[in-house]
Amino acid sequence: MIAILDYGSGNLRSAERAFATSGHDVVVTSDARIAFEADGLVVPGVGAFAACMKGLDAIDGSEIIRKRVLSERSVLGICIGMQILFSHGDEHSDGVPHSGVGVWDAVVSKISAPILPHMGWNTVDAAPGSSLFKGIEDQAFYFVHSFAAKKSVGVHQTWTTYGERFLSGVEDGYVSATQFHPEKSGAAGLALIKNWSNSL
Repeated sequence: MIAILDYGSGNLRSAERAFATSGHDVVVTSDARIAFEADGLVVPGVGAFAACMKGLDAIDGSEIIRKRVLSERSVLGICIGMQILFSHGDEHSDGVPHSGVGVWDAVVSKISAPILPHMGWNTVDAAPGSSLFKGIEDQAFYFVHSFAAKKSVGVHQTWTTYGERFLSGVEDGYVSATQFHPEKSGAAGLALIKNWSNSL
């Protein structure tokens, strides 16, 4: 079973429909037991870093994610759900970075680009040996964001350039994440979801 974590942020129903195409049972939940015990946990996210962390902490979501990581249970972060896996984010923080879940030690900061948000389709430079991007390395995916991580973390890093180079995907053992929205990325996004779900 795949659990989509409901902490008040994210395109929950569109994510639910997209992940259901993998053939797995899918549930949208804020229940800590279900979220921990699921074969895979999806952490979606739309909005600002600090607001998403506030919603996540309201359901002890940070603790759920950390426990899953320690227990080698699969987690997939999407968009802001990727960003909050980092140690800090400086969006709406008045110069003081807001704490994240801390799976990876890096700061999520504003992209240096002439037009923000970065919204629309863009390609990726997939990591050699990537499981997430297997067979879809040359495809474009749908992005909506103004902030991103720019430091190399994890085992496999996938990069995208918009104004500057930023992390658009990370694979690190049982934890994976994408800065783009696979559930909005058509056939390529569904293929990525299938690749991830095949690892569960």
